[in-house]
Amino acid sequence: MISSAANKIFQKVIEDYHVYDKIDQPIENPYGRETLEHLLYLKCWIDTAQWHMEDVIRNPNIDPREGLYWKRRIDRQNQERTDTVEFIDSYYLQKFADVVALADAKINSESPAWAIDRLSILALKIYHMEQETLRSDVSKAHQDACQQKLNVLLEQRKDLSQSIDELLADIEAGKKFMKVYKQMKMYNDPNLNPVLYGAQK
Repeated sequence: MISSAANKIFQKVIEDYHVYDKIDQPIENPYGRETLEHLLYLKCWIDTAQWHMEDVIRNPNIDPREGLYWKRRIDRQNQERTDTVEFIDSYYLQKFADVVALADAKINSESPAWAIDRLSILALKIYHMEQETLRSDVSKAHQDACQQKLNVLLEQRKDLSQSIDELLADIEAGKKFMKVYKQMKMYNDPNLNPVLYGAQK
């Protein structure tokens, strides 16, 4: 099942990142470039770095110029995240290219890769919530509250994992079909963002 493999890869990524715990630590992807595993590792690494960028920018005492720097980095990171999700969907489009959809086949509300994207983010939530339950500088009430939240996140991962596996099984069986819409983000495109193309005049 893809969810089991993805969850293991996401856990490895998060642990690998926190060996150094540095946003600019170069990625060392252990999987071959042409594999799905490579894309999953890359996807979660991007998410993990962006998670920590989001922490930095929420510092209430951050210098506005530094805040702008991080905001622009987050925008670029988010574009990389989107591009990688679309690469994962391309993998599945190719994998299921020869599947003939049944006459009553239905489309899912999101593509497999965007569901996997949520699974990656969930892995980060689980890791960091678990860290909160292990803190020694907080009250037991804080630890208990975080444990309750962690339990919900773990249940959510179980349900989401099952949904992803069922979706892929249904696509493979022709019960559902994939239809991928490019995100078409406009804010980074100098031809579509009026502030950017206005500055070129």
